[in-house]
Amino acid sequence: MDQTTVVRRAAPIDEDDDASNEPMAVIPSVATASASSSAPAAGSSSSGSAAGGKSLFSRKPNSAAVSIHSSDPGLEFDQLMRIYYSRLFPFKKYYRWLSYGNVQKHYFCNREFSFTLEGDIYVRYQSFSTEEQLRKEIIQRNPIKIDIGAVYNVEPKDHKQVRGPEFKAEEKEVVFDIDMTDYDDIRTCCKGADICFRCWPFMTIAVRILDRALRDDFGFKSLLWIYSGRRGVHCWVCDNSVRTYDSNIRTVLTDYLSVVKGSEKNAKKVALTNPLHPSLQKSLDIIEEYWEPVILGDQDILRSPAHIDRVLATIPDEDNARMRQALRNEWNTHPNGTSQERWKQLVQEVYLSVKAGKSYLKSTVPEIMFQFAYPRLDVEVTKGVNHLLKSPFCVHPKTGRVCVPMDVDSIDDFDPFAVPTIQELCSQINQFDAANPHATTDSGKKLQDYKKTKLKDFMSPFLKFLEPLESNIRDAKLMDMDKDGMAMDW
Repeated sequence: MDQTTVVRRAAPIDEDDDASNEPMAVIPSVATASASSSAPAAGSSSSGSAAGGKSLFSRKPNSAAVSIHSSDPGLEFDQLMRIYYSRLFPFKKYYRWLSYGNVQKHYFCNREFSFTLEGDIYVRYQSFSTEEQLRKEIIQRNPIKIDIGAVYNVEPKDHKQVRGPEFKAEEKEVVFDIDMTDYDDIRTCCKGADICFRCWPFMTIAVRILDRALRDDFGFKSLLWIYSGRRGVHCWVCDNSVRTYDSNIRTVLTDYLSVVKGSEKNAKKVALTNPLHPSLQKSLDIIEEYWEPVILGDQDILRSPAHIDRVLATIPDEDNARMRQALRNEWNTHPNGTSQERWKQLVQEVYLSVKAGKSYLKSTVPEIMFQFAYPRLDVEVTKGVNHLLKSPFCVHPKTGRVCVPMDVDSIDDFDPFAVPTIQELCSQINQFDAANPHATTDSGKKLQDYKKTKLKDFMSPFLKFLEPLESNIRDAKLMDMDKDGMAMDW
């Protein structure tokens, strides 16, 4: 394993010419696939069905939510992963991203990758010199999950050859992790790993608010948004200067963007100034777009007694017990009132109190709105330079869904339930090849496999991110060359 670190534990659970150079293996028909599988990955046992005889891709309907699992068992998970890595994973574009134009000679080979292998084996400090080496290792080892870590001062695979303090994480993208479970205290439809169409807009709001703040307030340009494959989203900020931020700067950044603070024991988690900071006012403008249809409509936050208590508890104590009790009495008297009607009554009561001299209540309405809609960040993920995060284009081991890029410009249309599973992708290749056995591109080249599947729909946002990033890298190179030329003239 060449100086890698292996830990047995519970798992922390492209394209132009991205296809392997090796001959394409024929994908067994999903309907007739045999139970036999290819050799298991190194250090793993052969794959089987999930505990209790249930497939990893079983679907569990619920009146309020649906766990987003593929419905047909078909091929075993390890077989599907081997097909996905050998025929669909976008290695070349993936390498183009993480090598950043090879401006720094050792940038890619000093990057840490970690693999979660079959049998709960977690392998850290993997590193690769070339795209081809990365491709071969992933196809051979067939990881259940891939995580991306920092760029170190030496190749991570050789970290045992240097003393501990001398092995340092030097650079990494600034990353953000937003998980739906952090909204469990406010969403009324689902809990835990489940999501549905009623609560997914929390992620939509989060993407819109953070993307605007990162671009407008900080001037960042290269942002890659990724669906986590199950119940959340990730953001990779890849600007050249950002990747060099130390943990102190990353902490300042998260502090600036964090508004909802405190644990479940804190009834009031937001404290705002009046007037609002201009950035927060822009966030509030976004929240207002979703407040009535999503928070008051789909989430219906003023219908159940438990959620009513959570909303009223955010009103500052002082002498406002009368206001809270008056609202409760009104809503108990009219139990069929809608959340929209009750919200108008709450806003009116706050307004009258402010008018009567309670100026400290001026921020109460926006504080409630922020508490029930503003992004909830996992700040520890962002602060650490050496923190690993699940890789784009890997497959979520519990849903089988690919961690696909998201287009911010059409984020309202993103449907997590429409994200393909690896089983669906394999089936789509079979169906396409059966209907188009001699399909080629306009130039006569063999059609790439991802273009035969729904994965092609998610490649556009990745290219929309990658191509400007590469253009900026080329421009920076030219500027450096010009500077060098001017220096030589002197």
